[in-house]
Amino acid sequence: MPGIDQVLAQAMGIPGVLGAGLIDWTSGLTLGTAGRAPHADHEATAADTAEVVQAVVRSATFDTKGADGPDLEDLIITAAGTYHLIRFVHTAFDSQTYLHLWLDRGQANLAIARLRLRDLAAELVAA
Repeated sequence: MPGIDQVLAQAMGIPGVLGAGLIDWTSGLTLGTAGRAPHADHEATAADTAEVVQAVVRSATFDTKGADGPDLEDLIITAAGTYHLIRFVHTAFDSQTYLHLWLDRGQANLAIARLRLRDLAAELVAA
């Protein structure tokens, strides 16, 4: 079963991916990265996306554990020329991590990227 580095290497094989990371959304720290990051700074990107995730998680509409509301699976952020795809990694141990893909909109297929990222998150849980 693959570990963090292997999963991120597989994520880089998804068409249109510019960069990938595994992030702890409570602290905004990276647990692993691959490829490029927006503005060439994985740590700043992790902190920025963690703020977005924290804001969504604080919302009464969503629940990352599936206990009180609909289970939050992923977030898609559309920016000029790129997508940011965030997939929560759900484990039996109240995981507070997510996989983040940075995608080129001209080359990526968002549906395929979502499906592949879902599978990679499941591989991390099984590891």
